[in-house]
Amino acid sequence: MSQFKIIGQQKLHGKVNILGAKNAALKIIPAAILGNSASIISNVPDIIDIEKMIKILDSIGAKTEFSGNTVTIDPTKINSYKPDKELIKKLRGSIVLVGALLSKFGRAHFFQPGGCLIGARSIDDHLDIFEQLGVKIRVKDGEYDLSGYPKAGHIVLKKMSVTATENAILSTVLSNGITHIHAAAAEPEIADLANFLNKMGASVSGAGTHEITVTGVKTLTGANHQIIPDRIEAGTFLMLAIATNAELEIGPIVSNHLNVVLKRLDDAGAKFEIIAKDGEEFIRTKKHAGLISQNIDTRPYPGFPTDLQSPYAVLMTQAKGESHIFETMFEGRFAYLEELKLLGGNSLILNPHEFSISGPTILKATEISSQDIRGGAALVLAALIAEGTTIINDVEIVDRGYEKIDTKLRAIGARIERIN
Repeated sequence: MSQFKIIGQQKLHGKVNILGAKNAALKIIPAAILGNSASIISNVPDIIDIEKMIKILDSIGAKTEFSGNTVTIDPTKINSYKPDKELIKKLRGSIVLVGALLSKFGRAHFFQPGGCLIGARSIDDHLDIFEQLGVKIRVKDGEYDLSGYPKAGHIVLKKMSVTATENAILSTVLSNGITHIHAAAAEPEIADLANFLNKMGASVSGAGTHEITVTGVKTLTGANHQIIPDRIEAGTFLMLAIATNAELEIGPIVSNHLNVVLKRLDDAGAKFEIIAKDGEEFIRTKKHAGLISQNIDTRPYPGFPTDLQSPYAVLMTQAKGESHIFETMFEGRFAYLEELKLLGGNSLILNPHEFSISGPTILKATEISSQDIRGGAALVLAALIAEGTTIINDVEIVDRGYEKIDTKLRAIGARIERIN
């Protein structure tokens, strides 16, 4: 178990470098197994979940190298459609490997994937997609055996699931014919996956909208690709800057990926500007005169991201008034609120999907624990606001989504120490 020891209320100032999107890299790396030569993926965050995904590829025979935020994947020696059971069970994002394996082998053998405990996340949507594509599915003792190359056709998603949309794409890029994917999720990370596949020689159009068309091709070739900036990491540091009333430069970002977030923060009284440097966008925060509470409801993109719900709640502890937060995506994403209460946060859970939070509140240091990736990052934010020295337990959970967050915070003036 690792801990963060954080002395709060320090003056923060400087620049924060935003790396590539975790939720894009976790899908693009397994997509590389579809090539007939090596792919080089750059701007990859060096985090635990990425390391797990790379080990999963190693378990089926891929040759990989991860150095300096660049991953090289050589799929030419892959000889198995059965990834390591224990690794699969530790990584929720491993589910997208199934679509790639079906395209490559017409077979996939896997287990219920793991991940953060943020509510029920069934794989039924994925199984439904594979069945629509003509894949046969057998389930025995918690193991799933899928057989048959996916057949091009029409797919209708039960709901706008990001990973199910990505599996639909990965399953059909090598299918003979045209596949139409309806009610697809539209997150930027899906468009980034499609851009990578198209560099490999695929024909995917409409990614980033709710209607995607995949025209199957016979082969794919390895490609070089740079992951888009992580909008969740950027949003987390942006809320940190506003909550501590710090002047920070955060980037690179793609501001369009954060439109709804920026609107809510502007409505709350935050001060910031988007600047351009060397062809990239950055966000520069300025001191504000105080915050006013604003309600949010999380939605699939382009709505307010569920992954920024917890940092936003911590921000609202410093705003005047009562905020209502409606979590439409996951019913188990409020565990961090009990830890926030230990710091003095004033929140009330109204039902499994909604809570209120009142402010402004003086937070005071104590010992708390991370419950999930984004909730853990939110508690780091709360500790930076709080009076005194806070101990946060289980911070390796935060490491799953943020590369060296403690190092980045020290660089802008935070007093944070990692204790192993």
